Amino acid sequence: MTRVLVPLADGCEELEAVTIIDLLRRAGIEVVAAGLNDGPVTASRGVRILPDMTLDEALEGDYDMVALPGGLPGSDTLAADARVNRILAKMNESGRFVGAVCAAPKVLVRNGILDGKQATAYPGVLQAEQHPNISDDAVTLDGQVITSRSAGTVMDFALAIIEALEGRDLRDEVEQSLARDSRSG
Repeated sequence: MTRVLVPLADGCEELEAVTIIDLLRRAGIEVVAAGLNDGPVTASRGVRILPDMTLDEALEGDYDMVALPGGLPGSDTLAADARVNRILAKMNESGRFVGAVCAAPKVLVRNGILDGKQATAYPGVLQAEQHPNISDDAVTLDGQVITSRSAGTVMDFALAIIEALEGRDLRDEVEQSLARDSRSG
């Protein structure tokens, strides 16, 4: 079974975190939501999310992808966490998928994962990181790296992850079950 790790830091964007977790689980992907610390995570707008386990526990497993929700200060907290940086480096070196939405692509820049890659993020985030290959697309896939702009594009991001990991047919099936106007994404 395909497994995706979603690290959760206080100050993450709740809409992004929950949408990634929800849509991937609808696709039958095993998602491990892992808090940097024990207990609930308080997201950027005060929503409390109860992770499946701590990041230390989660790192005992193996994953096909790591997907980072954005939000501030959550993205900065992820970037400062040595465990997150180690798992991202491991995923990148082994040619597995990494993804980030909103402010979280800055974590990928700081780990060298976006070097030479096209990426998108919340407006201004990649410019602040002096990343030269900026796309204005809602979702950008370059090799094994998937990035997305914001909470407004996170559904497209999650669907792109499903497609990358499990194929277009499953992506279409999940999207159709949402009764979503496919012309929007």
